[in-house]
Amino acid sequence: MDISFTSSERVSRRSAIIGRHLSQYPAYSLLPIDLSPCISYSPPEGSVKAAFDSQKLRQILDGHDVESREWLFRLMEGSSLFCPQRRGGNRVFVLPDYGQSMDQQREMTMRRIKFLLEHGVFDGWLTGSGHEVELRRFALNECIGLYDHSLAIKLGVHFFLWGGAIQFFGTKRHHDKWLRDTENYLIKGCFAMTELGHGSNVRGIETVSTYDSNTQEFLINTPCESAQKYWIGGAAKHATHTIIFSQLHINGSSQGVHAFIGQIRDPNGNIMPNVRIADCGYKIGLNGVDNGRIWFDNLRVPRENLLNSVADVLHDGQYVSSIKNPDQRFAAFMAPLTSGRVNIAVSSVYISKMAVAIAVRYGLTRRAFSIAPNDAEVLLLDYPSHQRRILPLVAKACAMSISGNYLKKIFVNRSSDTSKMIHIYSSALKATHTWQNMKTLQECREACGGQGLKTENRVGILKGEFDVQSTFEGDNNVLMQQVSKALLSEYISAQKKKKPLEGLGLEHMNSPYPVIPANLTSSAVRSIEFQNNIFFLRERDLLSRYANEVHDYQGQGESKESSVLLSYQLAEELARAFTERTILQLFAEVENSAAGPLKGVLGLLRSMYASICIEEDASFLRYGYLSLGNAVAVRKEVMKLCGEMRPHALALVDSFGIPDSFLSPIAFDWIEANSWACSNTR
Repeated sequence: MDISFTSSERVSRRSAIIGRHLSQYPAYSLLPIDLSPCISYSPPEGSVKAAFDSQKLRQILDGHDVESREWLFRLMEGSSLFCPQRRGGNRVFVLPDYGQSMDQQREMTMRRIKFLLEHGVFDGWLTGSGHEVELRRFALNECIGLYDHSLAIKLGVHFFLWGGAIQFFGTKRHHDKWLRDTENYLIKGCFAMTELGHGSNVRGIETVSTYDSNTQEFLINTPCESAQKYWIGGAAKHATHTIIFSQLHINGSSQGVHAFIGQIRDPNGNIMPNVRIADCGYKIGLNGVDNGRIWFDNLRVPRENLLNSVADVLHDGQYVSSIKNPDQRFAAFMAPLTSGRVNIAVSSVYISKMAVAIAVRYGLTRRAFSIAPNDAEVLLLDYPSHQRRILPLVAKACAMSISGNYLKKIFVNRSSDTSKMIHIYSSALKATHTWQNMKTLQECREACGGQGLKTENRVGILKGEFDVQSTFEGDNNVLMQQVSKALLSEYISAQKKKKPLEGLGLEHMNSPYPVIPANLTSSAVRSIEFQNNIFFLRERDLLSRYANEVHDYQGQGESKESSVLLSYQLAEELARAFTERTILQLFAEVENSAAGPLKGVLGLLRSMYASICIEEDASFLRYGYLSLGNAVAVRKEVMKLCGEMRPHALALVDSFGIPDSFLSPIAFDWIEANSWACSNTR
């Protein structure tokens, strides 16, 4: 560098060099960038006109108490306790704050219960009588569960389990003393059945109660760690009393499982003497419920606190029961608990309906990719593959709404003669509905893409909230095995008596084997005759196979119990066949009572339900009920049905009767809901 140049001269010299360098290249003009217009939200209602009356379909799917449901929805929407959030313009959504700590969520659950109590939501839940009262209670609890599963479970434990046990296991002295105070929440109840070592096997519980005739009290003890009461909703923080299930010992002789009322906290919330309680801690969901563990150390319970509708202990310690057979006595104790399974079965359907409503609405407004250059991007729900993912879920949600209504109907009309039937149906439908709910939530979460991960959009967070339904109030696999065992018992009994099968819809087995056409046409696949026949064929063949396999194992020296266990694969297939056939027949009955365009839509839904059940169950091919050619025909029909359901998608999910505020931002203007302005006003 020549240091004789001044600073300004050096700058001028460098500028000249750069200028000569650049002048060697031709000048390029900057062309304007052709920007595509920004995506805008277009509500689906503007482009779709319902071909049927969605309110009439709602009446069918809800089944009862539509006005009461609407009243409760409005009540929750109007209270700040239900965390209303303004998202996407003027829309307000209600959603629990899952970001709160466990203690905060539990506190909010109790505050919401207090609010609902003060507004008369629980009036008559335990002190009322009649079918209408019971159905209204089911309906309101379903609506509460649509908002928050923790809130519904907390109420379910208090009213359906604690309160239900007193209603069904107790007698007038218990009803007079406990029910009104329970309904008014002067007492907070829980239900101590499950133990660390025993869940579904209630008969095996290890908690022990002995009678002290001198004081006329029962002494209740937890003899070992595996006998601690576990997962007891309400026990960790709020419950004052509990139903205690224990093995009753009288004069050194065990009389089996009995239920007692025990106090675990005083009115000030202090744990009672001879009771130890620990918290179960954080869970993958339901953190608004204070699940706890309980140990009893010589807890004294008055003799009058034995729930004695089935059996009693007199002053002198004499055990008395009108049911002498221990197995029948145990069954009588367990029969009233079906209310819990009914609750779970119907609430899970409501959640499935909410999930598919969100996914369908999002799919009707979200676009992705274009088929040809310069074409508009395609709506998600216009892709055949997306239709195949979502629309069968709509049909299943409708079908299971109908079966859930049937389950509630037979439960409120229960009698001693129908207890076995109710046990079978409640077990089958609880398992089937809750399994389907989890499948629905997962598919809808994926169908909503990344938006499905956001808590405010509901679908993702609900997977953790509702996963528990597969195992509480009976493990689903165990319940389905009980269904198959009951069917096997009916089958063997009919054969021994040489009488036709009767009840549980099994009458079709008294007719000749149905014949399936060699080459199914589209109209044949959609006919109720074919659908009934193929479902009948599957069920009767699987029941026959199951009975024969159990018999064969017994012939090889296995016990009856072991033979049943070894035949579990056929048992699982049979229970599924029984349940799906039941749902199909219930669906067809509802369809037959409809008229006009609604009847046509119900027929479309029924055909989708039947076809998707066939496609999803390998047993139709495994045992030859369908030829390969006919299986292909059914598969193709599913695609056609998806295309025909597509124009009805919005009206179908509107018929679910779920208020807009209980859905999520992505069900509506998801662009505005995610705008900068909206993000800064949350």
